Amino acid sequence: MKLTPIILAGAILASTGCASGLNSYQKSELRHYEAAGLAVEEKSPALGTALGLLPGGGSFYGREYGFGVVNLLFWPLSILWDPVSGHSAAETINYHATKQHVSKLENREMDALEDQLAQNQIDLTHYTLQKRKIEAKYDFN
Repeated sequence: MKLTPIILAGAILASTGCASGLNSYQKSELRHYEAAGLAVEEKSPALGTALGLLPGGGSFYGREYGFGVVNLLFWPLSILWDPVSGHSAAETINYHATKQHVSKLENREMDALEDQLAQNQIDLTHYTLQKRKIEAKYDFN
């Protein structure tokens, strides 16, 4: 019966330890957008890492408030994982902000192109070529 609190504490520690972060494809996609000058940095991964040294700081910075409270309770032990969690959370926030930004830019260009076609300013051949250029500009693959 005394093992139950130990198992419960271990489960809490294991579940709060790491933010899932980005998978390798998403990281590569984010690096591509950074190189193309399209990335949005809403949160600083370096600041998320530094704040992870404070009680729950990395998790709170990365908008993981539940984990922040748990990491606050487990401080100073949480400094083993919260800096990594803060970095991963900031990177994930930046990834999603970048994807939304890129999608808006692409939609804006496509809408303008479709308006040109609808107003007979361009023909279907020119429209198709321009559409492919826009898709290639914003496509990671």
